[in-house]
Amino acid sequence: MAQGPKRVLRGVAALGSEVPSLLSAMVDGQEYVSIVDKNPPSGTNLVGEVLASLLEIEKIRGRPCIAYVGNVVRPGEGSAVEAADDLPFLELVQSIPSEERKVDVFLATNGGSGQQVVRFVSALRARFDEVDFIVPSVAMSAGTLFALSGDHIWMSPQAALGPVDPQVPTKDRRFVPAQALLLLVAQLQNEGQQALSRGQNVPWSAVRMIDSLDKKELGDALTASQYASNMASQFLNDYKFRAWTIRESSGQPVTEEYRKQRSAEVGQALVAHDRWKSHGHAISRDVLWNEIKLKIDHPDHDFERVIRRAWAICYWIFDKTPVQKMLVGRGFSYVKHTVITEV
Repeated sequence: MAQGPKRVLRGVAALGSEVPSLLSAMVDGQEYVSIVDKNPPSGTNLVGEVLASLLEIEKIRGRPCIAYVGNVVRPGEGSAVEAADDLPFLELVQSIPSEERKVDVFLATNGGSGQQVVRFVSALRARFDEVDFIVPSVAMSAGTLFALSGDHIWMSPQAALGPVDPQVPTKDRRFVPAQALLLLVAQLQNEGQQALSRGQNVPWSAVRMIDSLDKKELGDALTASQYASNMASQFLNDYKFRAWTIRESSGQPVTEEYRKQRSAEVGQALVAHDRWKSHGHAISRDVLWNEIKLKIDHPDHDFERVIRRAWAICYWIFDKTPVQKMLVGRGFSYVKHTVITEV
């Protein structure tokens, strides 16, 4: 693990032809394919390439852009949202000039700690009047919760959010979706009630299953699910929906009561395991809007182009190097990986 823009990312596999810069060698429409067999010069600071791609986004958006990207290509230890990111993220936020009141967050992650996301949101909202999220690929689970705290969520056509269904550890050290445990209990209870209503004994298999469930696990599952739903609803009400004044379907004004109602409905929908079936289910921007009625902003052609370019650089680094996470901004960089060598 190392931090600082003067570090050099090593551990790059020998590739094809050498190019002065991956970003300069990139071809529109074939962003990754055009660089997959290219090799930057030995000693190249690849974080600099990420920063250059973020500056392209800044040029179009007219505001600072910071990246919080975990390795969703070959995820390993350190790729998830975790408590160890707390101080680096705070320093990343503090590195932005004080006169800037708006910021974009370039976000990619498979998930992690929802509690840590709450700390990220607190750091951003204490500093900025408007926070937008740019999702180039996936922002799953805790990453979805993070995105819900944005004033706007910009998603590429291929990008996805995921269910905000927290996972809890079992006594055999496996992680299972909290809602899956709660649904199992509800199903077993329903089977027992139906049997009793027919004058029959509760099925022995249901009794044995309930007895085998760890009561602490069930308590943790209930608490985690309520926490995720509550925080998703709070973020939507406080940030994503705060400027929502007119209902598009009816033209009626949006009251405070209706805003809270819709925030709760969307939060509950994103936590519902019985709806998505899998913790890793990818929810496209069209499904988010058409089924959940969560507005997702679509980048225009030029904006979409620079998003693709930035993600292709990140993808190359995640695929070809031991990097597991990058926090990058104009005046800050922090990298987690297994091997790093000074120049």
